[in-house]
Amino acid sequence: MDERSDSTVMHGEYKVRGGKLVAVDVTAVEGRIATAHVFGDFFLEPDEALEEIDAALVGLPTDSSADDLGGAITARLDGLPEPVQMIGFDAGAVAIAVRRALGHASRWEDLTFEVIPPVVLPPVMHVALDEVLPKEMLAGRRGPHFRIWDWDSSLVVIGSYQSLRNEIDAEGAARHGIGVVRRITGGGAMFMERGNCITYSLVVPTSLVEGLSFEQAYAYLDDWVMGALAEIGVRARYVPLNDIASDQGKIGGAAQRRFAGGVLLHHVTMSYDIDADKMGEVLRIGREKLSDKGTKSANKRVDPMRSQTGLAREQIIDGFLEFFRDRYDTVDSTYTDGELAAARELVETKFGTEEWTARVP
Repeated sequence: MDERSDSTVMHGEYKVRGGKLVAVDVTAVEGRIATAHVFGDFFLEPDEALEEIDAALVGLPTDSSADDLGGAITARLDGLPEPVQMIGFDAGAVAIAVRRALGHASRWEDLTFEVIPPVVLPPVMHVALDEVLPKEMLAGRRGPHFRIWDWDSSLVVIGSYQSLRNEIDAEGAARHGIGVVRRITGGGAMFMERGNCITYSLVVPTSLVEGLSFEQAYAYLDDWVMGALAEIGVRARYVPLNDIASDQGKIGGAAQRRFAGGVLLHHVTMSYDIDADKMGEVLRIGREKLSDKGTKSANKRVDPMRSQTGLAREQIIDGFLEFFRDRYDTVDSTYTDGELAAARELVETKFGTEEWTARVP
């Protein structure tokens, strides 16, 4: 970071999900915080605690981590004779705002997203692109991006750490002509037939989730889709760690992978209209899992998005794209020949191999 004099006021903000806005103005001298003024629409008791929060920040190194900043605030407040109540925010929220002010963390508003609309590809290619594209961003050849998958054949995508034989009924998969591939993120299996679900990938700098726990990062990166779902009439809520649910059951789930160098992959699959009978013949899903997916008996479909909206899948995807473009700074994009070639090579050498798919037998 460039040297900044005490005449340069740096401003940072952080909106707590489900809470209040926290803002801070700081100045720095010789690598340390010289002044700090925290403010926002939160509630705080006693009133004098605000001055203590400011004082806790003064003198700290400008490269302090969010944990160090939050810890300094907590230690200062714990030392007061009267208990402090922070309502609508916490010490971690202040720390994130400070990190943003000092240029260590980014906001959605700081980023321009490359948007890639649906391109029909074999589903294994999309799995491979989730490794190719983050590395392209690390190399500086692609910026933050949002892309929606589309595919032309059936596939089950299992999580990186799932047992192949525990998750897949090999006879059922063969009978229905459904292949299996393992992805690079954790989490559960994705049952993907053409037209039965909606999947998207979001690749961002890890600085966007600076100071957030893993649980908070999941909700933070999917906050936009809650708004997009509400726009089309789906009453959705986030269920920690990584699920999106409605009153009719689970809609979808998210998974993440953080790459060394500062890039994060976040992807989500949501049910549009899944044949639960077929899914039950291919996946080894217990009763608890089926109940979680809103399915209690045979001859049922997992269709919370179709039944709640009455919209075609393509209309929902168009709505998602429109909502994302309206909310953030975006440019239209598509896959390059080089990215597709790299993905095809990964299919041949990794994702399409028995060695990778059965690496957890």
